[in-house]
Amino acid sequence: MEQTATGSDRRSGLAARLLEDERVRFVIVGGFNTVLGYALFVTFELLVGRYIGYLVSLYASYAISTVVAFVLHRRFTYRVRGSASLALDFVRFSSVYLVSLGINTIALPLLVELAHVPVIVAQAVIVVVTTLVSYFGHKLFSFRRPAA
Repeated sequence: MEQTATGSDRRSGLAARLLEDERVRFVIVGGFNTVLGYALFVTFELLVGRYIGYLVSLYASYAISTVVAFVLHRRFTYRVRGSASLALDFVRFSSVYLVSLGINTIALPLLVELAHVPVIVAQAVIVVVTTLVSYFGHKLFSFRRPAA
């Protein structure tokens, strides 16, 4: 007697196949971390932004989200194991985020001060650009390993 797969079996099989794709894993982790970083920025802005300024809110949110992103991308997205290259991976990973942070540091004041875009809206716009920068930077630099 032949058994047929149930709907949930097919869905879990599809989910497993999707999770084999590094790009899908990047989108999941990157999406989570983007939401986290933006939520931290908004929280800092709403709670203490008028005292510390939007750039300090930006730097604080980047500091926290960079560490979270490193752990999740290293473990889940790129599936790097072992501690042999941990420090080097973190330096490389952080350097990609520093490029994004540099873009953000220039773009945010331009949008806020010159274009008069509200700071929280301006940051939302910038997140789109920095997400693309980080994907390619991490893919091609942060966790790149020599071909086997």
